[in-house]
This record gives sequence, C-alpha cells and structure tokens, in this order.
Amino acid sequence: MNNKHAMIIRKKNISKRFIRYAGINTQSDPSSANCPSTPGQVELARILIEDLLEAGCTEVKLDTKGYVTATLPSNISKSVPVIGLIAHMDTSPDFNGSGVQPRLVENYGGGDIPLDQAVQVLLRPDDFPELNLYKGQDLIVTDGTTLLGADNKAGITEIIEAVRYLQDHPDLKHGEARIGFTPDEEIGRGADLFDIAAFRADFAYTVDGGGIGELEFENFNAAGVLVRINGRNVHPGTAKNKMINALQIAIDFHNMLPEGDRPEKTEGYEGFFHLTRIEGTVENARLDYIIRDHDRQCFEERKMLIREFCARLNTTYKAGTVEAIIKNQYFNMKEKIEPVMHIIDLASRAMRKAGIEPVIAPIRGGTDGAKLSHMGLPTPNIFTGGHNFHGKFEFIPVQSMVKATEVIVNILLLAAGDAIEQS
Repeated sequence: MNNKHAMIIRKKNISKRFIRYAGINTQSDPSSANCPSTPGQVELARILIEDLLEAGCTEVKLDTKGYVTATLPSNISKSVPVIGLIAHMDTSPDFNGSGVQPRLVENYGGGDIPLDQAVQVLLRPDDFPELNLYKGQDLIVTDGTTLLGADNKAGITEIIEAVRYLQDHPDLKHGEARIGFTPDEEIGRGADLFDIAAFRADFAYTVDGGGIGELEFENFNAAGVLVRINGRNVHPGTAKNKMINALQIAIDFHNMLPEGDRPEKTEGYEGFFHLTRIEGTVENARLDYIIRDHDRQCFEERKMLIREFCARLNTTYKAGTVEAIIKNQYFNMKEKIEPVMHIIDLASRAMRKAGIEPVIAPIRGGTDGAKLSHMGLPTPNIFTGGHNFHGKFEFIPVQSMVKATEVIVNILLLAAGDAIEQS
C-alpha cells in the first residue's frame, strides 16, 4: 500500500510555517550561562508545543531547560524501531537575527536577486553558483539585513510537516517516532542536557544539513582553544631588555601555526586551526581558536602542537608567559555510526524513493548528532535544503524543503515495511 501512495506535500504549507518560525529571534548567546541561553528560544518552543499538539502528537513536553519532546504514536501492531527526529531551535549568533523578514521569490528565473529595496545587496550566481541549480523553483531569501534561520528552522518545519502528513493519512503504516527540538546547538550545547533514556529512541536523525540530498555520518573532531599571554609593559623609551610585548608574542604564536591549515585554504577531510578572536595590550593578550580534524590522531596532534608552541615561547621568555586552555567540544560520529550502517542505508533508500540520489560526504562542522552519537544514540544528519547559513545571503528552495519532508515520511514508512516483511 505504501509503495503505491502518491505523496503530495504542499509547498504553501511548508513556506508559510517556515516563514512564521523564521520571524522569531532565537539567536543563542555564548556569553550566557542559562539554558536556553536566550528567551526567544522559549518563545519558539511554546509555539512548537502548540503546533505538535495540533498535529496530533502525544507526550508533548517543554522541560525547564528548553528542550521540546513529543511522540508520533505507532499505528501498527508490529515491533518497529523507535526513530528519533531532531532539530535545533536556535539560530547563529554570528550575524543579525533580529527582525527577520523572509521573502518568497517564486519561479526564480535566474540571475541576480536584489535582497533589499535599494538594490544594494544582491544574491548573485557569480558569487553563489548553486543558485543556478534552482531555476524555476521558489526560493525563500532574506531582506539583506539578517540571516534567514533555515539553520535550523527548516528542519523543525520539515519534521512537523512530516508528522502532520502522516496523521492526515492514517492508511500509511509507520512505527513510533520521537521528536526532539533542542536549544543552543549553535553555541555547542544542544545535546549537553538531552535525556537520551527518556527520549527512548533506538536511533535518530538530525534534520540539519545543507543542500538537497546531503546525508552525513562523519564530522569534525572539535576543540576550542584559549591562548593567554602575560607580558610586561615598560615605557617604550626605556624598554630595551625589559619589555615583554604580549601582542608581539601573540603574533609570533599565530605565525608558528601551519599557514596552509586554515579554513580558507582547506576542504574535504582537511583539518585546520581557525583564529576567531585576538585582543590585548602590551601587558596581556589573548587568542581564541577552534581546532578541527576528521582524523582523531591528527586532531590530537593539533592539540599537542599548540602545547609545544606554548612551551617553546615559555623557554624563550619565561615560564608562565604563554598558556593554552584546550577544551574538547565534540568528536567524529563515524566510529559510532559504522556499527549501525543500516540506518544510513534506510535514509539512502528513503531519499531514492523521493527521487533523490544521496550525497554522502563528511560534515565540515558538527551537529547535535555528533554528541548524541557518542552519548549512545546513533544520530546521522540529513539535509534541510538550505544554503549559505549564518548570513544575509542565506536562502532555501521550497521544493527542497518538500523533498526533505518526503524523506522523513519515507524513513518511517520504510522502517515499518521492513518490520512487516521480516515478521
């Protein structure tokens, strides 16, 4: 029965829901110790609670830390794996997320898209060639002053639309699905307080990827690094053999790192050191880095290199001049997914059933799924359809969102079909 069903996911419903969610400012705040880190995430969470109830979910809950969970009940008697569907509610603090006003560009004909009324900000195929893939489709874009928030409100939209679709079509047989919407993923905390035991899924998928067809089960190993430099300020007129210029040491430290191991010079499986902040005076300075590498051994060697350079500079100057605080952030999920590759096969089949060829590639980043996988819940990542996340040139084709919704539905239907065939 499922194979003969002609799935019709309505574009209008998806775009309307996404645009409504996008208008709520849910930027997370790395300087806040609260969870969630910003009140806008709670505002969205309360709306999602209402929408999940309206979609027919049970066990709908918003806990004290801002995590939303719900259940799509099974409608078959067979034993089927419980599948988790996860997305995050926050948007990136890297660019303005206040006053988001998405605009729908219907039947995109190609060429430049003016994002603002003054035509000063253009979304151009010359800059973003992937636009050429979506001629004739409907694109949701920004107004040129904010990010869009497809990362990850598109994932939330697609999960809820998939649930609604299944509730509206009770003839389609599926097992239980557990839904989880997390706070603060963009600042690396999304899975920290996730209650895996209470979630009770056998495996899960984050719906948090990019362009149509992406299926990911490898990500960076990640660490954050704070380098503190303690100098000695002396009047420059009498500074010879006395001054220790913390800013100069900061420059020297950075220049010791391999020049080619930077984000702008790497791709694929290549790792990097990324300087995200530098500030200070002659007396004190600091550098903030993130370290990324897919290979665990290379990742550990990068951390060792940081420590080695600190030791070398402390020998040149004095003990305690340079210190590094290194904090692991997440690890590559690959080692946790490889023993359960049937969940990748399931997602691949679901994509092909929707007419999409899976694009399996390593994530040059991380998702909640990376931490969740190492916490005991295998959680690879599937696409939302968005592009150019975290900035004013972010856009998402509505047709890609439709396909992502189809893929979610197909995952649940195929899992149920497998269980029925095996019984």
